[in-house]
Parts: sequence; C-alpha cells; structure tokens
Amino acid sequence: MNRRKAAIAAAGTIAAGALTAGLISVPSAFADGTAAGAAKDRRHGSAEARGVAKAAARAARVGVDWKDCPADWGLKAPVQCGWVTVPVDYAHPDGKKIKIAVDRARSTGGKSERQGSLVYNPGGPGGSGLAFPNRIPAKNPLWAKAATAYDFVGFDPRGVGHSAPVSCADPQEWVKGPKPDPVPDDEADKRAHRKVAEEYADGCKERNDKALISSLTTPNAARDLDVIRAALGDKKLNFLGVSYGTYMGAVYAELFPGHVRRMITDSVVNPAPDKVWYDVNLDQDIAFQTRWDDWKKWVARHDDVYGIGSTPAKVETQWKKLRATAKKEPLGGAVGPEELLGFFQSAPYYDSAWAEVASAWSAYLKGDEKPLVEAAGADLSDKAGNRADENSNAVYTAVECNDAKWPRDWRTWDRDNTRLHAKYPFLTWSNAWMNYPCGVWPFKQHKPTDVNTRTAHPVLMISATRDAATPYPGAVELHKRLKNSRLITEKDAGSHGITNLKNDCINKRVDAYLLKGTTDPKDVTCGPHATPEPEKSAKKATAKAESASAALPALPTGR
Repeated sequence: MNRRKAAIAAAGTIAAGALTAGLISVPSAFADGTAAGAAKDRRHGSAEARGVAKAAARAARVGVDWKDCPADWGLKAPVQCGWVTVPVDYAHPDGKKIKIAVDRARSTGGKSERQGSLVYNPGGPGGSGLAFPNRIPAKNPLWAKAATAYDFVGFDPRGVGHSAPVSCADPQEWVKGPKPDPVPDDEADKRAHRKVAEEYADGCKERNDKALISSLTTPNAARDLDVIRAALGDKKLNFLGVSYGTYMGAVYAELFPGHVRRMITDSVVNPAPDKVWYDVNLDQDIAFQTRWDDWKKWVARHDDVYGIGSTPAKVETQWKKLRATAKKEPLGGAVGPEELLGFFQSAPYYDSAWAEVASAWSAYLKGDEKPLVEAAGADLSDKAGNRADENSNAVYTAVECNDAKWPRDWRTWDRDNTRLHAKYPFLTWSNAWMNYPCGVWPFKQHKPTDVNTRTAHPVLMISATRDAATPYPGAVELHKRLKNSRLITEKDAGSHGITNLKNDCINKRVDAYLLKGTTDPKDVTCGPHATPEPEKSAKKATAKAESASAALPALPTGR
C-alpha cells in the first residue's frame, strides 16, 4: 500500500466496453432494474443509496463543464478539466458538498467507434488519476486501440490533490530526513516510533474538518465514482483500477452491480473483510521479502555490470552494510535507513526500477554517493511535490483507518510484527509504523464492505503471482467473490501494475475485453513479461545512475 515517498504510479491498464454511452435519465442508485439491484439498495443502507441516486441525478443534469486545465495542474491540451459535485455525507445529500477534480482526453475514433468513458484510479488510497488521459496524446501504443473507443478520464478522489485536499502534518517537516531507523533496537525505539505515529493521527484530527476526513472511506469513493459516471453521461461504468483501485472497483461492484459495463482490476487487493486492512499489510510484508529476494538474484546475475555481489547472499550482506553505514552516519547528512528503504523498495514494486536502483547503488560502491543521495533523499525545494506526497499519505491513512477496525492494543502489533520481522525483515517494521496511526485513530472505524456479488458484465482481473504490493492470493479471493469474473494470471512475474507492460498474452485479451466485451471461457495463465536488462557495461550503468531518480516510476501510494 502507500509507501512514504510515493507520488502515484501511472502504471495501469485500460478498460473499455460495448454500448454507446448516452446521457442518463434520473437514475436509481441501482438502476439495473433487477431484484439484485434492489437487494443491494436495502443491504447497503437506504439513506446512502437514496443520497447517491439524488447526487447522480443532479450530476447527470449538470454534466461536466469541460475547459482547459488550470495552468498549475501540469495538464496541457487536448486534455480538458472540470468538476463534479458530491455530498460529503451521502446520507445527507443536500448538506455540505465538495468538488471532485476530473479530466479527460477525447477518444480518437469516429462516432461509430465510441463506447463511452474509461475512468481510472491508479491506487493508494491517496493516488491521483489525473495523469491517465495523457496516454492518448502521448500515443502510448498499449492504449492505442482502447483510445479509439473511449474518452480517458482521470480524477482526484475526495481528499486528494484538487478535491478538497486533507493534510495531517506540515509537508516540509514530514519529508525531512534523516528519520529514525524503522527497525527498533529496543523498547525505547518502539515508544519513539509510536509517539510519531500518534502525533500524525492527532494531526489528522487537528488539521482537518472532522466531517470531511471521517468521510474518506472506500464506500464513499465508490459512491463518488458513480456520481462521476452520471456526470459523464454514461449509463454504466467502464473502469480501470490498479492496486488499491481494485478494491475501489470491488466495492463499487458490490454497491452498484448493475452499473458495471467494463471493469478491469489490475494487481488485486484482497477484499476479504477479515483481511482489510491490518492483515493485508502483514501479508504484504511477506510478499515484499519474496520480491526483494528476486531482485537480489537478478543483481547477482549481473555482477559484471554492477559489482555489488556475485550471489544473493553477498548482495544482502552489502545491503546490511549500507543500512548500517547510513544509520551510523546518514549519507549526505540526510539519508538514513528509512530513506534508503523508501528508494530501494521501488525495485520490489517495479521491474522497470531494477536497473536504476542497482545503478545508483553501484555508483555509491564505486565512490560516487551523489546518485543515491539524490534519489533517496528529500528535496526540500520541491514544496509542491512534498505537499502532494504528504497529502497522499494523509488520505492513505484516513481511508485505511476509517474503512476497518484495527487492533487497539499495542501488544498485538508488537507480537505480530516482531514475529514477521524475524523471517521477513525488508519491510515489516517500516510498514508497521506507517500504519500505526490506525491503532490510535481518533475517528469511527467501520466494518469493511463484504464484497460478494454478480455484476452486469464480467469483471476482468489481472494479477502477477509474485506481486509484492498486492499479493496474488488477493486476486484469488476477489475472483471467488465476483461470481462471473475472469482471472488472468501472469505467472513467475511480480511487477506491479502489469497491464501497462508489454506482454502480448495479456495485452490482446485486455483489448478484446475493452473493445468487444469478450473474455476467455476459462481463466488464463500467461507467462511473464520480459526480464529487465541492465546496461552492458559498468561505465554505462554508472552514467545511468546520474538520472536514476528521474527515471524511476513513481510509487503507488497504496497497495
């Protein structure tokens, strides 16, 4: 899930469909005309259901006033921007409202090819999807076919970016390093980390409107998604969700099963209520260790290029040595073990980061620490970026803490993370401290949505067996819960956001689903995408390290 230096990955997939989108009439929140839709209405709270219906009807009448994007949004024509108004509390749709920022790039095909809007969420909680429409003017080849049929639509979820943003700490102080080593040496270290987490939770309470931050939940994000659908003039939703976006999509499917036209969930979060969110994080610690070990094997295979270690064990020894050095004397005065982890974890996240992380490390071992310090350290001059990072973390914290009940007894956290750290040390304690605000959360914690439904059209699910951020069993679990879904498994691969990678076995099925609405009669297993290749010489690898930080994909703020 959310990893601290996270900006949000633009990795993702495309979703498309078959019907021509048109303006909707005043819709019911479950306007599929089926008994199942009515049952969902009663099951998930009539007050909120009526509120969504009212907000969606209002949005359908108003639509979106598309204009050139504000100059400081960094989005240029032909991308257009606008707003969709939603209630803070769906049980009181005429009460306080906020505006959700949306953007779009128009489809490239003719009128007969158009199939509506493809709405995107990249993950988080806390990620902005506003970069997604840029895939059309950029002529991304993986998205070219889908672009003929769909407007690509991104949005900032409530609390994120331009959509009534929240904050729980001063961004400049929040990013400043070096921070304490996340792995505690003793009980005093644990108390210090708990204090920092408690202060962050207090900041969430003190710095925000209570009604707004309490409203940051996945069910409300799903309701917002349905209002956006209505504002776009689409009778049913075409949705691409990556990472946490898969959970948003799953909850949408539960609340609005008749509104699903095309939905792709890429890198799937486990939706089981007893997993959300405490156990999901524990499972992630195990999976990150597995993918970290994969990367060490790759680095060792290319020791002729990087010179880090000729075996995984030697690479691990070098990692421990680097951590110990940075703990004793932070690199560049600002990069300690915590900052190193924030950079190195991008390798277990994304294969595309393997070479860049190894190159920066290699340069450091050869006497040039600049690439590593610049990649791992905070840039205090980037105030806008730091503000966005802290905002993303604040939303992550609020959504996960609000969505589910977390252990309130520190002894539970201590027991579970001590046990896991013994076998899976790469991420465990860092992940625990990032999530511990939920153990002292000052707002109501809800019961997770029990996803168990059959959608109007099959959901296409895609996950990799060695994904670190969203362990593969989560995809199996959601597959069971979405009755007519289809699962594509990328075997022996682990990059996150796999539908934005070149793998013909996956890409052609995504296009078929989006353009024709077709899926295979059975689940499919695909081989892995191509393994990354390093630069062919140490000289080139060292040179590439100079641009490592800029070259890395942004980390998702969530699973």
